[in-house]
Amino acid sequence: MNKFYKRFVFLIALVLVISGVVIYSTVDIHTLRNLGAFQWWSIALAIFAVALGLFFDGSRLMHLVKISNEHITLYEAVQVIFGNYFLALLTPGATGGAVAQLMFLRHAGVPTGKAAVLVIVRTLLSIFFLACCMPLILLHDHGIVPGISNTTLMVITLAAFFGILFIVWGARKGFLDVIVVWLTRKFSVGKRRKIFAFYRDTKSAISLLLKSPRAMLLVFVESGLNLLCIYAIVPCLLLGLGVYDADWTSVMGRMIFLNMLLYFMPTPGGSGVAEGGFVLLFSNTVPAGTVGIIAVCWRLIAEYIPFLIGLYYTLTVFGRDFLNRQLTE
Repeated sequence: MNKFYKRFVFLIALVLVISGVVIYSTVDIHTLRNLGAFQWWSIALAIFAVALGLFFDGSRLMHLVKISNEHITLYEAVQVIFGNYFLALLTPGATGGAVAQLMFLRHAGVPTGKAAVLVIVRTLLSIFFLACCMPLILLHDHGIVPGISNTTLMVITLAAFFGILFIVWGARKGFLDVIVVWLTRKFSVGKRRKIFAFYRDTKSAISLLLKSPRAMLLVFVESGLNLLCIYAIVPCLLLGLGVYDADWTSVMGRMIFLNMLLYFMPTPGGSGVAEGGFVLLFSNTVPAGTVGIIAVCWRLIAEYIPFLIGLYYTLTVFGRDFLNRQLTE
């Protein structure tokens, strides 16, 4: 069995085990009664929310490519988006998502240097939007994480926010170059070369962000709409369970908080952490005995179905041999 199939089978087994454990550990005597009242139209509503989110994702990508003076078609943008879902879930820490975006953009005719910059900009804008939301979430939702005060979380969030601004300012002024050289002075030549290449692409990404402020503001808004639509899956499913009086601001805030954490998790696509975090954050909001099932449904609609679509596009465009080479490197 080659590298790709081994990784694929491992991922499927991991997802099934995690989903089974989460559901098994959260069901109780109320599960069947609450599921019996479930309204199936909420599934269609959740899928519509995902489709709308993917539309904004594709729109922001096409606007970004236009800002870089390149051009891609809507179909090519769709390939980039679903390819990102596929390799992000197939690799630890979602590192493959960036690789997938890069190779699909190159296939669409975008030069490698610009493609790398566009990938970084997409990621930076998403993280920056979530970081901007975090202070509002922490001010509204007290005790979001048991055992950690909101004051501590606020300090961490503000430190990260101003850290991002410092990196942007330092990269623009140039003195961050010296810091990067000093921090990597004891690394091997190969590692230093990769770090310098990533830093160079990041500086180019920052320049692109600041070059066209009005156009980039539109992309930033589309980034926020993309994420909010994707996170709206959970409110849709809760409505299907008859939860109409929830604090929807807190529900969306906790989804933002959870997905912010998933950007930095080492597991493939955040598997395990996502489901466990969902159970922790929403056990008091979701009807008894259904929190694990809703967690798995959320992951299925938000990640696993797009993953399968991304698998189709990746195999169609590049073939299995290309994937084997990517996973071996």
